[in-house]
This record gives sequence, C-alpha cells and structure tokens, in this order.
Amino acid sequence: MGLAEVAKPPHLAVNGGCWFEGHGVSIHCGVEEAFLPAGRAHPALLVDDLDTLVLRLERAGVPFKPGKPLEGYVRGDIADPFGNRIELMQRV
Repeated sequence: MGLAEVAKPPHLAVNGGCWFEGHGVSIHCGVEEAFLPAGRAHPALLVDDLDTLVLRLERAGVPFKPGKPLEGYVRGDIADPFGNRIELMQRV
C-alpha cells in the first residue's frame, strides 16, 4: 500500500509492535498475548484507484474479497498477515 515502516520511539518500542506511515496515513500495530484476529471491527482505508490496488495486491499473493454494495462506494476486504480484516473503499 506504499507505507514505510518507521521506528517507534525507544520508550514505546520496548512494548513491541510496529508503525507504518505514508500518503497522510499512520498505522500503529501492537502486540497482544492472547491474540484473536478481528472479524468485524476493522479499519477502512479510502483509496483513489481500487482496481489498480487490487491488481497489485493479488500479484503479491494478497486475495481481495469484493464487499457488499454501499451507496457511493466500491469496496472490499483483504486480510493483514495476522488475519485482521482491512476494508478498502473507493468513492464513485
């Protein structure tokens, strides 16, 4: 998605996890001992060209599942490497 991993401040890095930034977006991922992937709760990322992004993701081995209709948007889901749902949306 064009995000670069950035170093966490040292006093936060001791807790594990990682941060990514790019294109006006910051995503902070943490670590939990008894982790279960989120099925319903999820971030939704607004993109400019969903078709091109889906092609890039699928070439990288990331499956895309088209979403249910939502007026004014084309959307669908991918999963992060840990199984969490991430929704991708484009305004139409």
